[in-house]
Amino acid sequence: MFRKRSKYLSRKSLSITTILGVVVMLLLFSSCGGRKKVMGAAINNRDSLPVMATYKVTTLISDSGVTRYRVNTDEWLMYDKKIPSYWAFEKGIYLEQFDSLLNVDASIKADTAYYYDREKLWKLIGHVDIKNLKGERFNTELLYWNQATQKVYSDKFIRIEQPDRIITGHGFDSNQQMTNYVIHNMEGIFYVDEQADSTKTDSVK
Repeated sequence: MFRKRSKYLSRKSLSITTILGVVVMLLLFSSCGGRKKVMGAAINNRDSLPVMATYKVTTLISDSGVTRYRVNTDEWLMYDKKIPSYWAFEKGIYLEQFDSLLNVDASIKADTAYYYDREKLWKLIGHVDIKNLKGERFNTELLYWNQATQKVYSDKFIRIEQPDRIITGHGFDSNQQMTNYVIHNMEGIFYVDEQADSTKTDSVK
């Protein structure tokens, strides 16, 4: 088992201060054929290797000295030589966003996530589940969160569960707190009270 680690990171200095170590492995394979010695080529495809691999992570991330996010994940890989560079959370991620008073503004879960650090763009894939401060719940299979523009958006099917109704549609845009949003192609609105009354009526019959 891997030991759980906690780190306090600043996004502005992340590429400099949070790299715990770079493991560079040079494998030389040799074989003998008579007197001739053949050396295998060194591994030089550096961009295919993560600069950091961390497991069982609980991390607080700050912005301008203020704690803004908490990340929980089983695996966190950083690829600094990829174009574009990104962080990979391929074993799932749970993320909370805080306001200036450390109240949770929103929480996000996804099966897989990628964070493009230079663009400050999150790509969340598979069983994306979001809860906002108003108690609304969002479910989709693909979601983008642009921290630079403070916008959240998707062009996939979206299900929004509100206290009194459920809204479904394809494609939506929102602020990053998920409190002000627009559904582009609405498919239906299902009121909770109406569903309960319908169920009750059917059972009487």
